[in-house]
Amino acid sequence: MLLEIPHLLSKKKLTEVQQLLRDARFVDGKLSAGMYAQRVKHNEELPADAAQLQHLNNLVMNTLVQHPEFQSAVLPHRVASPFYARYGKGQSYGDHIDDPVMGPMGQRYRSDVSCTIFLSDPSDYGGGELVIRTPFGDQSVKLAAGHAIIYPSSSLHHVNAVTDGERLVAVTWIQSLVRDAARRELLYELNLAREKLMRDNPDAPETKQVDHTYVNLVRMWSEV
Repeated sequence: MLLEIPHLLSKKKLTEVQQLLRDARFVDGKLSAGMYAQRVKHNEELPADAAQLQHLNNLVMNTLVQHPEFQSAVLPHRVASPFYARYGKGQSYGDHIDDPVMGPMGQRYRSDVSCTIFLSDPSDYGGGELVIRTPFGDQSVKLAAGHAIIYPSSSLHHVNAVTDGERLVAVTWIQSLVRDAARRELLYELNLAREKLMRDNPDAPETKQVDHTYVNLVRMWSEV
């Protein structure tokens, strides 16, 4: 499932994030890449010891993990610390699939869902589209600043070369309570109907039935 989360970051938060990144020191993105990704990864990233990192995560990640659409669609169990990436003219990230298991020893997690948060306005750079391969063809994604996209980590994807300007994004990965992507999508769609019933007719017997079904499916399919 590809799902856009519009207006994840408010204008105030986005402006603060952009200012922090404007003053930050970036390093070669290959330093965080595996053997294969090093061949196709051409960008820059904020280093793990960057002074701005905690402040950025307070603004970006706290907002993401508390967002109801994110919680409903992803059912997060573990959420990784993000990478803040910068793409200048000519930089790109070739076809790759995200590593299935990430994190240092003792803090390992399975990557079920990937999330890209766009931090530059589309008018600020040319090219730089995130292209995700799906059974229905390639999906090209270039969202407004402050918007996010979630997609299966198992998807083959790439970032087109930036032709001018600068592309800034935050990228993170999530281990879901529900490993199977098809089951997560069913639960998300069921929860949309459940929440509408609970708003419109909370005391109806069918509302209680749908609620109980959703809750018990989450219980049946969850891995903790």
